[in-house]
Amino acid sequence: MAWDWTPDTLDALGRFLESRGIMGRNVKARRIGDGHSNLTYLVTDGERQAVVRRPPPPPIPPGANDMLREARIIGALHGTGVPVPPVLATAQAGEVLDVAFYVMGFATGHVVTTSTPAPLDTPPGRRQIAESLIDTLAVLHSVDVEAVGLADIGRAEGFNERHLRRMGRLIADADGNPPAQFAGIEAWLKANVPAESGASLIHNDFRIGNVVVASDAPGRIEAVLDWELATLGDPLFDVGYFLSSIPEAGQPRTPTEDLGVAMLEDGYPTRHELACRYAEKTGREPAQLDWYTAMALWKLAVLYEYSRRRVLEGIGDPYYADPALVHAFLEEAYRTAGLSVPETI
Repeated sequence: MAWDWTPDTLDALGRFLESRGIMGRNVKARRIGDGHSNLTYLVTDGERQAVVRRPPPPPIPPGANDMLREARIIGALHGTGVPVPPVLATAQAGEVLDVAFYVMGFATGHVVTTSTPAPLDTPPGRRQIAESLIDTLAVLHSVDVEAVGLADIGRAEGFNERHLRRMGRLIADADGNPPAQFAGIEAWLKANVPAESGASLIHNDFRIGNVVVASDAPGRIEAVLDWELATLGDPLFDVGYFLSSIPEAGQPRTPTEDLGVAMLEDGYPTRHELACRYAEKTGREPAQLDWYTAMALWKLAVLYEYSRRRVLEGIGDPYYADPALVHAFLEEAYRTAGLSVPETI
């Protein structure tokens, strides 16, 4: 279902921003970002600008799209070494709009997707971007969640098995069985669940398209965006997810790899090189990375299948209607696990 600002909602937003001293009352807003979950808008009064994040229009799955939780996480990370925009204001549902939202500073720079912009479009510049990405992930996983007040946002113990079980329930039938095309990879994941490599704050959607890259050399991360799925868990899940988003030359691409095809350009390190750099930075050996990467791909297949079913019910984003999106993730998950791709896919 589409949503956009009306004259009344834009006026209400302008009055809210003016009352908080963020900008003047007469504002314009335009949609930015490539996401299909929460909605992100660049808002300006002609002189100043900020970013507004709000959930999609209802119905929203229970527990999803919690804007105030996301704002809390970003606010807690400010000053930790993890690059995040400042949170400027929050609003409860009914205060300005019919949903909760938050306002954050606008991070200048580039969101890299299809190509690397100048002057970073050199092999050394591209390598620096990728190394900054994995280094940022290492910094995130070193954050003391007790010290920043985020120890209550999740439960790291038993994360891998619990996450696998919870995701599987989204598309299981009444008897708890997965769809036929999911059965083989789900069984492999369950049979090979590793013990957690540690406990940390994890982003849960970390990829090149979810960061702002500085516009000048050297390549570095100005801000990490889209914290809606962040929780406490196994840091290697973040690593596996990130690696699964990096396209490889000559291989079929998943939808998330399509959002980062710039990383096929000369200079970006391989998945293996980035995994090794993470190990060097953290001292955490990336054991069983195939499991974490296959788990990330399976999870995305589950979420896309769940979203596809919502479209069929007339309540979802039409982007997810194509079953080929689900199949792309599933096929790559099977291949990553070393399994034959079922003919049912």
